[in-house]
Amino acid sequence: MIELTDVHKAFGSNKVLRGVNLSIPRGTSMVIIGGSGTGKSVLLKCILGLVTPDSGTIRVDGQDVNTGDRDAFLARFGMLFQGGALFDSLTVWQNVAFRLLRGSLKRPKLEAREIAIEKLRRVGLKPEVADLFPAELSGGMQKRVGLARAIAAEPEIIFFDEPTTGLDPIMAGVINELIREIVTEMGATAMTITHDMSSVRAIADNVAMLHDGVIKWTGPVAQMDNSGDPYLDQFIHGRAEGPIEAVR
Repeated sequence: MIELTDVHKAFGSNKVLRGVNLSIPRGTSMVIIGGSGTGKSVLLKCILGLVTPDSGTIRVDGQDVNTGDRDAFLARFGMLFQGGALFDSLTVWQNVAFRLLRGSLKRPKLEAREIAIEKLRRVGLKPEVADLFPAELSGGMQKRVGLARAIAAEPEIIFFDEPTTGLDPIMAGVINELIREIVTEMGATAMTITHDMSSVRAIADNVAMLHDGVIKWTGPVAQMDNSGDPYLDQFIHGRAEGPIEAVR
């Protein structure tokens, strides 16, 4: 579904991506891991066409991301943002139905509200939540609303950017289970960026380790602990000593 070939991206003298090669098969869940500042978010933005690579190719379902109808292309994606990124001036249901109330996916208001309430139910939130504002919700509930919004338009591809950041371990586990269930139910292709190794084990079919602008290792999550790769081994066990230099 997603194919990156020799992708490079620099910002001035800062070479962020230095030849990324990665394949994400249709209907699978890929988790990208790596230290802060290694280019994970830049990689995601390149796939969405929000950032243009300096060289290399990125194809989604065979289509170059920088060609064709942008609205139709973006309509295939859902996104759960790191901080939730809910609109504080909109009610919960309006947040969930945001894409259904405008643009090429526009639905009648009543229908959009019904879809939003159904998606809220799917993530474990009652209909009464629909007319509240984000500020009236806990962090965990806000994350669920963000997840409901990500799936509201039935996307083929869903991106999760640090889905458990700021959550306690129990709520993080709940969100991880929800993500896994929903991705499986929808048959969607998923790509997750995370530092949380419990999320990796709960969500991933495959894992890719991004370091120094390249994919150091990629493979099934079941092979992660015995990969033999020193970069991956240091990262997943949180060791200070190893080929990845810790900033002191």
